[in-house]
Amino acid sequence: MSFARLPCPSIALAIVLVSSLAACGLNRSKEPPPPLGETYGAEDTYSRSYAVAPTLACEAARRAFLGQGYVIGKMTPESVEAIKNFQPESDVHTQLKVLATCVPRSGGGAIVFINAVQDRYALKSQSSSASVGVSMIGSVSLPVPMGGSNTNLVRVGSNTVQNQDFYRRLFDRVTFYLPGTPADAPPAPEPEGPPDPVTQEPQAPTGQNPPGG
Repeated sequence: MSFARLPCPSIALAIVLVSSLAACGLNRSKEPPPPLGETYGAEDTYSRSYAVAPTLACEAARRAFLGQGYVIGKMTPESVEAIKNFQPESDVHTQLKVLATCVPRSGGGAIVFINAVQDRYALKSQSSSASVGVSMIGSVSLPVPMGGSNTNLVRVGSNTVQNQDFYRRLFDRVTFYLPGTPADAPPAPEPEGPPDPVTQEPQAPTGQNPPGG
């Protein structure tokens, strides 16, 4: 019995084709991860539906904010903006800004969208400087030691709150202030700190001067 022998170039080409098809199958099965973890899923983390008009829903949101110690910044018949300040550390300040938007629902009632943004501030020391006039080159700003430094709050981070429990508790408070809610409904407990952990900046090792010092 005789077997037909394939030329060596044909065998090499077949191997390359099989490897390419296998690689394509692997690439199709592995989808790239969504940017910054955004999946655009069907979870209703940031919205709830209520059987009341949008103006009544926004009024309930306003009362929910006031009941939790927020300061109302801006308010329209269809939106409420509230701000609350935290100080989790002696040199860290956190500001939580929450926006509630109330829109009509197609079948009646309202949909309330709530979005919270957390800004983090830290104390930063800036040395004083003075302007010195120099001939031919104009004015130059030089650091002048004043026996101390100017300390200011500088924003070091900002993020949209994604804590589902935070939004669930907030929507529970909105429901509590809706018309028709029993007055003896138990209130949700107030959180002791910001909804998301505050990331602390790394400190320079002891005995080393900071850059530019």
